[in-house]
Amino acid sequence: MSHTSKRPGLLPFLLALVLGGCESFPELGQVLNVPTADDVLSTQTIAAGLREALEVGSNRAVDALGSPGGFLRSTYHVPLPDTLQQAGDVARRFGLAGIFDEMEIKLNRAAEAAAPKAQALFVSAIRQLTFNDVMTIYQGGDDAATRYLERTTAAQLRADMQPIVEASLADVGAVTTFKSLADQYNRLPLVAPVDADLTGHVLRYASRAIFARLAREEADIRRNPAKRTTQLLRQVFG
Repeated sequence: MSHTSKRPGLLPFLLALVLGGCESFPELGQVLNVPTADDVLSTQTIAAGLREALEVGSNRAVDALGSPGGFLRSTYHVPLPDTLQQAGDVARRFGLAGIFDEMEIKLNRAAEAAAPKAQALFVSAIRQLTFNDVMTIYQGGDDAATRYLERTTAAQLRADMQPIVEASLADVGAVTTFKSLADQYNRLPLVAPVDADLTGHVLRYASRAIFARLAREEADIRRNPAKRTTQLLRQVFG
């Protein structure tokens, strides 16, 4: 004896569930690979976490390099330009080493003065990151965010730092010291006159140092739980 079922078919039932929203049935959404509200929140959290990591990392990098001795007494030390290093080797034989050492200290002080200029530029770039930028960086290597900032801000950073470096070189007495150094050195017998682009030299070293220090801070946040100093950083990178 046959019976006619009064129950609706299974397929219409499933379609109703999917079209009605998977929020009430998250397991079904996962099986069918349908995005849920939790997925959207997850990507928003990743984006916020990455931006926070960059802001925290850039703050730490700039604070470290912009503090007294941030360049002079660190691995980011700015050496004398090649021409002055060669001249310094000769000058030492004539008792003129002191003025070359003084020059080197002043170049590092100029770099320290210019470093804080990077902060506002980095924050602006970080806030303009697109969703695709965020996900590419998040899934990239330990320095993926730093490399992104270097590609997009390095030229502008040098341009922004240039007037500060020029003013700082004058303020710390580097320009005066260089003139005195050149005058004394050029009086030595059988030497070629010295010259150097002090501003360009400091800019190259300072900008490279800022990105190198930022890469170090980024890697620390990705690898070292102790460096994740906010709840958001712990949530995203934990």
